[in-house]
Amino acid sequence: MEMVLDVYKRPFDPRYPVVCMDESPKQLIAETRTPIPASSGHPIMYDYEYRRCGMCNIFIACEPLVGKRIVKITERKTKKDWACFLEEIANQYKGAEKITLVMDNLNTHVPGSFYEIFQPDKAKAIWDRFEFVYTPKHGSWLNMAEIELNVLTGQCLNRRIDDIEFVRKEVLAWQKFRDNKNAKINWQFTTKDARIKLSRLYPTIES
Repeated sequence: MEMVLDVYKRPFDPRYPVVCMDESPKQLIAETRTPIPASSGHPIMYDYEYRRCGMCNIFIACEPLVGKRIVKITERKTKKDWACFLEEIANQYKGAEKITLVMDNLNTHVPGSFYEIFQPDKAKAIWDRFEFVYTPKHGSWLNMAEIELNVLTGQCLNRRIDDIEFVRKEVLAWQKFRDNKNAKINWQFTTKDARIKLSRLYPTIES
């Protein structure tokens, strides 16, 4: 935890950007009955019944100090999908010497995933672009990309959508809107705060 919090204290440096990455499933849902349009004094009304149309996956990466994000919608969240998303991140930061990537320790989030997808020279080249910083187990709240995912859900995806292409279209529009606003995350939680508020998680040292 303290390692992640130390990363968040780093000043902005375009040569060493700090990027947070996360992913989340999105259920595709279709209406079974046509919603009743809104009228004076009554909001739009949806029937409780719905039809499942499968799943898709949302990859998101954000650079909190800049207000920039990268979002990709995939059909699955395999090692290949993750490795290809990181390749996209690396391409977005071609001028950076090293990209510090904060993420959770999901079993697909490992350098070995690159070698299962790319030739060894390309896999090593992509791996060398990153410094991986993992949030601790049960500590995904330390990942600022989780905040961006919550904003995305609340502002764009908190509704029934049955088609992955429509999800991609809506998410792209949301991403452009957030980027144009330079929407940043003002992270306030520090190591000092952690040692006070989460003191129960620290070992007791007998004098």
